[in-house]
Amino acid sequence: MEHFMRLNARPFELIKSGQKTIELRLYDDKRKKIKPGDLIKFTNVENGGTVICQVVKLHLFPSFARLYSSLSLFKCGYTEEDIGRADAKDMDQYYSPEEQSKYSVVGIELSLLS
Repeated sequence: MEHFMRLNARPFELIKSGQKTIELRLYDDKRKKIKPGDLIKFTNVENGGTVICQVVKLHLFPSFARLYSSLSLFKCGYTEEDIGRADAKDMDQYYSPEEQSKYSVVGIELSLLS
């Protein structure tokens, strides 16, 4: 099955380069359809570029705080320059704490195909 997701330019480029191998999302009804082996086509919201990845594994957590303490933040898109400022609250700009509590969260581990 193929899924479609939009990304801002920076995380898109990190996935495209192979540096970011885990995409963080709310584990809502849309993401519950994703299974290992599925494909995800990411679209850069700024320039329309696309990249296709295969889902390797789903990492499920009750909160981004638990995810951040369990997974490699470098694989989640942080770099040497910003790893010292990494905080699970960074995800609040995308998903409210209420949404996170309602649905839980997922780290989608990816393998770059194109």
